[in-house]
Amino acid sequence: MSDPLTRSEVQRYSRPLLVPEWAQSGAQERLKAARVLVVGAGGLGCPAISYLAGAGVGTLAVSDSDTVSLSNLHRQTLYSTFDLGRPKAELAAARAQAVKPQGAVQVLPALTAATALETVRAYDLTLDCTDNFVTRYLINDACTELGQRWVWGAAGGLEGMLSVFGPGCSLRDVFPDPAGAESCDEIGVLGPLLGVIGSLMAAEAIKLLAGPDFLSAGGRTLEGTLLLYDLLSARIRQIELRPARPSAPLPTSIL
Repeated sequence: MSDPLTRSEVQRYSRPLLVPEWAQSGAQERLKAARVLVVGAGGLGCPAISYLAGAGVGTLAVSDSDTVSLSNLHRQTLYSTFDLGRPKAELAAARAQAVKPQGAVQVLPALTAATALETVRAYDLTLDCTDNFVTRYLINDACTELGQRWVWGAAGGLEGMLSVFGPGCSLRDVFPDPAGAESCDEIGVLGPLLGVIGSLMAAEAIKLLAGPDFLSAGGRTLEGTLLLYDLLSARIRQIELRPARPSAPLPTSIL
């Protein structure tokens, strides 16, 4: 049973509480009780962390071992020129804490094969905002073993994608072999693309945390579905992932 909202929290979240489906389902209280892990505080992590903190997630953890570089600033909106060389996780956590003074914001080291399972186990939901398949597979395998759903996103060049993976379909079903995948360091990326995908990841996370009462108003998550967004054409497609790997061709710019 989650704690009721305080008077300050009712004022802080007064706008979402005006949405009948949100207020009547007790979703805000469930967010207050939730524990969320965001792995990666870069282009995807910045919008995801911002919106999860703003939404009122009770405990928010940020895992990242990278520092801010000049080439990050066009797309990683939590940082500034004055932050160059500083740890992203610490900066992102401090800014998230400033947005949500209630509850905890934690800084965690990068996931490893030795720590991934127990780290993921400590949270209700994990968001994969990373840029490498080693960490992505660590998250996938930990969540698969624990039977947890998790939110995944990727973007590069002019294309982005996201999904909710879980017991019915894992990242390895869709990308069993990352060979040939291209990174932003190789093909570049436009900043707003990461903002779109990172924000959609936060939206999927919020729906999952809000629970079935909120979704009963006709909503659904992207579990079992891969959403693809093409920035240049403004086209959005969805590919159903069950029961096997999609037959439609996927973009190669997925990192």
